Amino acid sequence: MGLLDVFTSIKVKAENFLNEKNVVTDFLGKLEEKTGIKKKIIAAGAVSLTGLYLVYGYGASLVCNLIGFVYPAYYSIKAIESLNKEDDTKWLTYWVVYGVFSLGEFFSDIFLYWFPFYYAFKCLFLLWCMAPMSWNGSQIIYNKVVRPIFLRHEATVDNMVSDISGKAMSAAENLTREVLSSLVKNKSIVTPAPPETRSLPSSSGETSSAKVAPSLPSEEQREELSVD
Repeated sequence: MGLLDVFTSIKVKAENFLNEKNVVTDFLGKLEEKTGIKKKIIAAGAVSLTGLYLVYGYGASLVCNLIGFVYPAYYSIKAIESLNKEDDTKWLTYWVVYGVFSLGEFFSDIFLYWFPFYYAFKCLFLLWCMAPMSWNGSQIIYNKVVRPIFLRHEATVDNMVSDISGKAMSAAENLTREVLSSLVKNKSIVTPAPPETRSLPSSSGETSSAKVAPSLPSEEQREELSVD
């Protein structure tokens, strides 16, 4: 496929997108009605302004990430809802490459940030990865880089993942068991003891204790009584 065929394919895909019924085309249609300018020209102008903003504008990182996310996310949802599974594979391949690229960018962003026109080149790279052609960037990178590395280390990664998941499950079970045992111990410590029951004294006991025993007569009183 030559360069002319690539541009022709991109043009056809862009025209098909502009003829679809979606939020973007509805907005472009309203602009066309108000301004009298065709949707193709408005879309081309928006793309040109976006490219200039990526080179000179503030917040180019956000715009670049939106370009690399919104369009693929939209067509990924359409692929999920469609009965054809070929587009599912296509967009799954894109997201795998996008994830690998984002992971590499995370560690190298501090250096690439100072590279001139970095976000413009990044946007072109993402557009190449999602381009509507058989040899787009995601297909080439996946088949040439990601897939060979994955097949070479697939068994090792599977064993590592299973080992880590088993250890994580055992650790979670031990932690849950310790938490439950500590809760049971704390509950037994906090629970108050039942109050002691005391029996009330009986009325007969109170009466008998209240009575005073009569005193015996003294020795002098006895002598007086004997004299009488």
